Amino acid sequence: MSRRSVSTSGPIVTLLCAWFATAAAAEAPFAIQVVDAATGRGVPLVELRTVDNAVWVTDSAGLTAIDDPTLLGREVYFYVRSHGYKFPADGFGFHGKALQVVAGGSARLELKRLNVAERLYRVTGAGIYRDSVLLGPASPIKQPLENAQVAGSDSVNSILFAGRVYWFWGDTNRLRYPLGCFHVPGAVSRLPAEGGLPIAEGVDLEYFTRDDGFVADTCRMPGDGPTWIDGLCTLRDSSGRERMFAKYVKVRKQLDVYERGLVEWEDAARQFRKVVTFDFSAPIYPLGHALPHTVDGLAYLYFGNPYPVVRVLATPEALADPAQYEAFTPLAAHSRANNPAFDLALPTESPRWDWKRDALPPTPAIERQWLRTGKLPADHAVLTLRDADSGKALTAHGGSVNYNPFRGRFVMIAEESGGTSFLGEVWYAEADTPAGPWVYARKIVTHDKYSFYNPRQHPMFDADGGRRIYFEGTYSTFFSGNDAPTPRYDYNQIMYSLDLADERVVLPVPFYERTLATLDVKNTDKPRGDVLFMALDRLRSDAVAVLHDGDAKEHDRLRIADTGTPSGKQSRGEVAFYALPVSTEEAPATTIALYEWTNPETGEHAYRIDKEAGPGGFKRSDRPLCRVWRYPISPRVHFDD
Repeated sequence: MSRRSVSTSGPIVTLLCAWFATAAAAEAPFAIQVVDAATGRGVPLVELRTVDNAVWVTDSAGLTAIDDPTLLGREVYFYVRSHGYKFPADGFGFHGKALQVVAGGSARLELKRLNVAERLYRVTGAGIYRDSVLLGPASPIKQPLENAQVAGSDSVNSILFAGRVYWFWGDTNRLRYPLGCFHVPGAVSRLPAEGGLPIAEGVDLEYFTRDDGFVADTCRMPGDGPTWIDGLCTLRDSSGRERMFAKYVKVRKQLDVYERGLVEWEDAARQFRKVVTFDFSAPIYPLGHALPHTVDGLAYLYFGNPYPVVRVLATPEALADPAQYEAFTPLAAHSRANNPAFDLALPTESPRWDWKRDALPPTPAIERQWLRTGKLPADHAVLTLRDADSGKALTAHGGSVNYNPFRGRFVMIAEESGGTSFLGEVWYAEADTPAGPWVYARKIVTHDKYSFYNPRQHPMFDADGGRRIYFEGTYSTFFSGNDAPTPRYDYNQIMYSLDLADERVVLPVPFYERTLATLDVKNTDKPRGDVLFMALDRLRSDAVAVLHDGDAKEHDRLRIADTGTPSGKQSRGEVAFYALPVSTEEAPATTIALYEWTNPETGEHAYRIDKEAGPGGFKRSDRPLCRVWRYPISPRVHFDD
């Protein structure tokens, strides 16, 4: 048999060379890192789209690996888009950039963050650091590609128990089949001080798993349909033992809840066991997220989603007995949704908000209906947040409240119902007590036609004395009207951080009247007297300090700080509050002029908003002192615990 020589040219060799070149290129993708221009940190969830609509999405490090042989070796234009972030536009209004895509090469793009909160990383799902693994940088988490076969997880409940952080989710997807776990998957992680990752870097979840490696049920209650939990809480019993409880519900199709009750965690079994099934007619029970708070020496657990309008004494016995729960409500005891009867306070016959047993806890949607039908006066609405600048009312749909030591106040992270995206807008607010007053809010996260629901704060991770807080929510197309789910990210949890020193979340707080003649300008942890107005309790760039005039011989008087005088020379005047100058152009619609009233005989001073009547015998100044914020709730509504 004769040998034939093999040609070193021709179509076959050309194809082989092309194949080897492509394979080599595939081993060295082109790296694009997208970073926050302000912090330099990689931005997750940034969409990079070519002119022919090929799409890549950055991983939790802000990286994406371009390994498409169609693109390698040529200049490619990428549109750059991300919820709450913005890439500069060119002269034609296109937000993107042309990059020379070279195997093994890299490019860095900077985004301006519009969100007040900073997106950090994805907590759940597959491929959290997929592109980082392809490109070679180390991942901060132990399992960057797959953990317990989880592909997607709904709404999170988290709590610190027995020195570790416990996490529980709703329905959870897996890669193997469209149906996954529907009876509360769970996991634990370590606190940063106990060997866990710094929360700014990530969470190493240790899932409770089945024999096949998929997440295990932790709360399978008998009956049709999934089991869901919320109201996750811990307390100590009379022996001092720490115990963990949750409310469970059984759900049929169309979100029909047909059973609810209380379960308790058994750590050895890694399971919740049923404690009691609640009478379905009971109007008050745990809901949302728990908040421990002590009033007059009594330890309570407050529950809310987001408003904490339910509370019960923090004992296992009270927790299991719906008859011992109280609701913060204007309805009379025994009143129900189908036949509401308001508790009217005499002599004004105005609805009396108070803590009551056997009464229906209201929701923002219920309050909105009362307002629409005229059953509740507008100045008695306490479950309505307002944009701090425009005053536009917004309806909070879900969220959580925690006490914040940096602010010395209760802080709320809540999603908006029916905002610029139906359930994708997240707001920040503060209040003096768990019940309120919740008045003004600032949007901190936005989404373009995408949902981000059930945001949950993680107070166990607060940093810098509470200055920096962390929260996460469910990123999903559900309820959004968007039929293009983001690959890998959809139906998963995304973590954010919020710096409470950012002046964009410096919001007006209530200031209370002590007597007719003087103003109580001390921010307290409990309201005292009627609220005269709202003002800032810390400085921001558009505000001025309002001082007690330490040199005035008259009774307590206020004056505007001399902005041209060194601060040391102002020590004689203690700061009362911060407000906007009278000369402020385009002042927020929520602000109003504050006038000084003087008694010419005694020299006493009092302060009232706009042209509101002052005390008898007092004369109003011709020019206002400053601009403060309206308090839109009637002084007859009290939030004292």
